Amino acid sequence: MDDAKGSDRDGSGAAPPAFQAAVQALRASRLRPQIEIEPTRAPQRLAPHAYALEATVVDGDQDLADGRLVLLHDPDGHDAWRGTFRLVTLVRAELEPEMAADPLLPEVCWSWLTGALAARGLSYGEPSGTVTRASSHYFGGLAERPAASQIEIRASWTPREGLGGVPDTAGHLASWCDLLAQVAGLPPAGPGDASVVTLPQRRDPQAR
Repeated sequence: MDDAKGSDRDGSGAAPPAFQAAVQALRASRLRPQIEIEPTRAPQRLAPHAYALEATVVDGDQDLADGRLVLLHDPDGHDAWRGTFRLVTLVRAELEPEMAADPLLPEVCWSWLTGALAARGLSYGEPSGTVTRASSHYFGGLAERPAASQIEIRASWTPREGLGGVPDTAGHLASWCDLLAQVAGLPPAGPGDASVVTLPQRRDPQAR
């Protein structure tokens, strides 16, 4: 993860020490082997400094879920964030149509995000986001394909800053990966997670 890509709105390329430390913590993180993660191009207009990661949850040659996590930093602070850092995420997975029809699914998926942060004792503020479910039905020449359903979680939150104004980005990344694993239907990573309820894996995961 050393070939990280970031963005600086002023074009100077000189990131503040707090942002550099936050990014370095992300680079040094060690995650469960089913989650493949790598840096990707960061958005250019959301903040003066940004760093982005994309991840895929894999099981053998099958992709079970994917997502993107973006770390934003504005040294001058941001009124809407109520802080100088912001984390923005997108998580997607396919699931059984029966599960997608559950009226409580959006609330459950949102609770997985907040629960993942709480389970690691992370402090954060100003959470916001959406949970979207969509179904695709095929007709004509595609009629043989089974109906497909997808869940999509878009969210952002402000990680609380610690020593030197640096948030625990490694902890937030680990929580985000916990969310990815839950959405993908992976079993809990450790004994302490035995009570976590996960989505069932979709009927025909996409081959890599």
